Amino acid sequence: MKAKGLNRGDVVGVVALASPPNQKHLKNGLKLLEEKYGIRFKLAKNIDRVHGHLAGTDDERLDSLHDMLEDDEVKGIICACGGYGTPRIVERIDYNLVKAHPKIIWGYSDITCLHNAIRQQTGLVTFQGPMIASDIGDTYNEISIGSFEQLFNGEAVSYPTDRLTFKSLVSGRVDGEIVGGCLSLLVSSLGTPYEIDTKDKILFIEDIGEVPYKVDGFLQQLKSAGKLDDASGFIFGPFTDSEPKNPKKSLTMKEVLDDFITPLNKPAVYDLNIGHCTPHFAIPFGTEATLDVDNKILNIASGVIIE
Repeated sequence: MKAKGLNRGDVVGVVALASPPNQKHLKNGLKLLEEKYGIRFKLAKNIDRVHGHLAGTDDERLDSLHDMLEDDEVKGIICACGGYGTPRIVERIDYNLVKAHPKIIWGYSDITCLHNAIRQQTGLVTFQGPMIASDIGDTYNEISIGSFEQLFNGEAVSYPTDRLTFKSLVSGRVDGEIVGGCLSLLVSSLGTPYEIDTKDKILFIEDIGEVPYKVDGFLQQLKSAGKLDDASGFIFGPFTDSEPKNPKKSLTMKEVLDDFITPLNKPAVYDLNIGHCTPHFAIPFGTEATLDVDNKILNIASGVIIE
């Protein structure tokens, strides 16, 4: 199931489902997107709320998502930032509401659990992409902001290997649905109703602040749960801010990936600019993709319907 694409002049809802967004960066990001795409924004009621490390109480954050889904004026929903807090509300989301009002849902990092829960419960395609306050309004980049174009043109998404990083881990070609997100959030979903399904899927993984031994542990959990064996191919984004305190007593991140992924002999690439990085190239989750490692191609079917 895909949501309708956007048109210039449409209203887009902005939600804070995890941590409180930086208000200065949020304002700046809204202005930049308004100027480039001519869209208007409706801010969630809790957008400036602070409840410890959360952008308001669980009820307030949950209500903000439900309000945007029910509001017929709102044509898409973009998260202001990540942080932490989304896992606290996924069990209480009205997924029948998502089915009844399928809309663009865009974000990453902590929003990974929302992507997977929505896909598992509804089949709706969602988007891993840079967020308004934590990315666009903080570290402006033409490629990052240009990724939103896919919501308007309905064209297939082609990763620009001529401008961004694309490194081979295991050669080959694979076709399949692309799923995934932030590694630590994927692991935290194991054993829940929202556990990621990787069967015959191309699995995308990235993270921030996780040193090699932690990534090693996370990948071991995915391996033990059968998620790596089930996958048909792998795309690794950056592992940002992940340098070990003592490099001489640590495997490199590349060595960790080699240990877990190379023996599977499935097409795999790493260090793509998708996730916690600048630029951050956005991709849809839940659509068909082609990964051709040797020819440096990653093409993904459009995540929206253009009428």
